Amino acid sequence: MSQIASAQGGEDVRLADMPAAVEPLAAAKQVRTIQSVDRALSILEVLAAATGEMPLGEIAERAGLNPSTCHHLLGTLVVRGYVGQTPSTRSYFLGARITQLSDNRLRQFDLVDMAGAELKRLNRATLESVHLAVLQGNALVTLAKLDSQLPIRVGSDDAGKADAAHATATGKAILAWLPETEIARVIAQTGLRRFTDKTITSIAELMEDLRHVRRKGYAIDDEEFQPGVVCIGAAIRDHAGAVKGSVSCSMPSMRASGEHFEKVKAAVRECARAVSQRYGSPAETPERAAG
Repeated sequence: MSQIASAQGGEDVRLADMPAAVEPLAAAKQVRTIQSVDRALSILEVLAAATGEMPLGEIAERAGLNPSTCHHLLGTLVVRGYVGQTPSTRSYFLGARITQLSDNRLRQFDLVDMAGAELKRLNRATLESVHLAVLQGNALVTLAKLDSQLPIRVGSDDAGKADAAHATATGKAILAWLPETEIARVIAQTGLRRFTDKTITSIAELMEDLRHVRRKGYAIDDEEFQPGVVCIGAAIRDHAGAVKGSVSCSMPSMRASGEHFEKVKAAVRECARAVSQRYGSPAETPERAAG
C-alpha cells in the first residue's frame, strides 16, 4: 500500500492500490431492463446531444419512439424537473434537475480520493515529489504529497505556502483559471511577498505569467518560492471549467532540464487531465481561455 502524507492535522492519507479489472456481471448474465426507464433515458440522451430546444416529433424520431409514447414520457420528465418545455413553442430541453444531480455527484467525492491513484502514477512516472493543493479562501493549502523516490530530493515548506499562490506552481496553476476579479481579490488579501530573488512581485508581471500558464497548460515555479527548487503544476478543473485544485512535481534545479524536465511537464499535465476527467471536464486544448 502506498502512502500519501497529508498536510492537514499531521495525519497520513493512505490510498489503496487500484483494484484489478473485474469482468462485468452483464457479460456473464443477461441483465433485465425496464422498457419505460430505458426509453426515458434515451430521451434524456437525445436532449443532451441537441444544440438547442427540440420539438416532440424530432425527439421521438431520434429516440426511436412512437410520438404518443414519447409525449407521455416527456410529460413525466417535465413534472419531475428533468426536462423543461417552452410554452410558446412547446419545444423541450434538459431541465434544471439534471444539473442538480450532476452537482450532487461531484460533491460526493473527496479530491484526495479522486486524485489518489493519479498522484501515485505521477510519482512512479517521474520519481519526483508530488503535491495536491487547493485554494481555500485566500490561502494555498497542500492536501496531500508523495516524496521523491530519488536519493537527492527537495524538502517542502507546506505551511509557508499559504500566502504564496503567486510564487508556486500549484498556486499559479489555480490562479490562471480564475476570473481576473478573483485573482485581484486574492492578491489584495495576501500581497505579492518576495520569497527569493526570482519571485514575481508585480501584478502586471503575474498576469502575464498566468496568461502563459493558460496557453501552455502548466505553470512553472523557477526557484520563485525556494532557492534551488523548480516545480511544474497544472490545474484540475470540473465539467464547468471551474478550478478544483492543482497537482505539481517538485525537483532540485539540477534535474530541471533536458529530457527529464520535458517528461515531468507532460506527466503533470496528463495527471491533471485524468483527474479533471473524473470531474466531468472534457478534453480541451491548453490555449482555451478561462470562462
